Amino acid sequence: MPYITFLFLLFCLILIGECRKHKSRKRRWSGAVESYKHGAPLTGKRMVDNTKSRKLKTDNLLRVDDHDFTMRPAFAGPAVPVGVDVQVESLDSISEVDMDFTMTLYLRHYWKDERLSFPSTTNKSMTFDGRLVKKIWVPDVFFVHSKRSFIHDTTTENIMLRVFPDGHVLYSLRVTVTAACNMDFSRFPLDSQTCTLELESYAYTDEDLMLYWKSGDESLSTDDRISLSQFLIQKFHTTSRLAFYSSTGWYNRLYINFTLRRHIFFFLLQTYFPATLMVMLSWVSFWIDRRAVPARVSLGITTVLTMSTIITGVNASMPRVSYIKAVDIYLWVSFVFVFLSVLEYAAVNYLTTLRDGKDRKLREKAREQSLGLAREQSLPCTCGMSHTGTMMADGTYSESDTNSLAGYTRAPAPEDPPEKQERMVVHISLDNESTAATKKKTGFRSFSFMQNTHAIDTYSRMIFPGSYIIFNLIYWSVYC
Repeated sequence: MPYITFLFLLFCLILIGECRKHKSRKRRWSGAVESYKHGAPLTGKRMVDNTKSRKLKTDNLLRVDDHDFTMRPAFAGPAVPVGVDVQVESLDSISEVDMDFTMTLYLRHYWKDERLSFPSTTNKSMTFDGRLVKKIWVPDVFFVHSKRSFIHDTTTENIMLRVFPDGHVLYSLRVTVTAACNMDFSRFPLDSQTCTLELESYAYTDEDLMLYWKSGDESLSTDDRISLSQFLIQKFHTTSRLAFYSSTGWYNRLYINFTLRRHIFFFLLQTYFPATLMVMLSWVSFWIDRRAVPARVSLGITTVLTMSTIITGVNASMPRVSYIKAVDIYLWVSFVFVFLSVLEYAAVNYLTTLRDGKDRKLREKAREQSLGLAREQSLPCTCGMSHTGTMMADGTYSESDTNSLAGYTRAPAPEDPPEKQERMVVHISLDNESTAATKKKTGFRSFSFMQNTHAIDTYSRMIFPGSYIIFNLIYWSVYC
């Protein structure tokens, strides 16, 4: 019995000890959770910073209501220096038709406003969103020559304001802007374009606000992954100068300059190669027989219409400028080559028609001459007859004609002296030789004229390709 009582008391003491341990552990964890909610660390001691305390309101800490923030810092004093830096996030598009570009960037301003200074034991900054921006003074920077611009607002306005204890302020916002870019297309598509984004204060002149690049050329940073489909981004750089307005005065203006070089490969595939192939296709007609009118005419018309389509397609995607572009020179010269090939066949066809007509006339004239000679050789001489007799079909005359010749006596023909006969023979032989030479010369001219139409095609096979090759050498040496 005493043994049982001793065991019971021991068990009660152990149970009471465990209950006390559990209560102390619960109090320790609940205190840690409560201190964590109030911003105190879980372990160790740390100095409490008033800027991180919830006991003070932002307006009371920055004393926003104690100052008039409609006026700039140091009003009626020296100009407020405002440093600017930009980080280009993306270069979205370049439009040749509208002559503008679209860019998304982070725009940051740095200045000092002693009215926003606050006490801090750790020199920690305070970060706010866009709601505080409406209560304090910020620089009124705008984009010169901008067409459209907006601040991103997903999921909230992309605005950040960071205030340091000594009054220095960092104001950052994410903006997408579409601005004008004066482009020169005289060398298009072998051109390089330089576009500029300009920043300036809208209300404050250089006597009130001094805009400057915070870190010189290092104030502009870009993403290495920025790329465009038609352009190669060569370089970004910054400049600054004063801008004068006759009615308001001088203003500080900052420039973001970037140079773009156009990729030529797309235009080689879409414009230059098709145009060159059409010109070469027009040369095929020089090897087609000149009598194949449908083949040569249809080939020439097809190449002309194709070149017209290429020219129209290129100009449809370009602004209507008043000067000649490099691509216009190439396309129009190619069009002239194609058109000349059509005119070449027109000339060949016309000369062929003239030659055939003259050959036809020569053949008819030769036929008439041969018939006349045959008729003269078959008719006898009727000199001295009182009237013309009728020759019978067999070459004899009728009986009445024979009787009419009965009264005539046949006198012996006088014989010419030998010298006269010799002169006659020589004269006849000379006439025969001159007649043969004339016929030979006429035949040679006719043969030369007949060969002219073939010579035009033959010469065109060499002149057209050679001229086009020379043009290409000059063109690419000038524009590349």
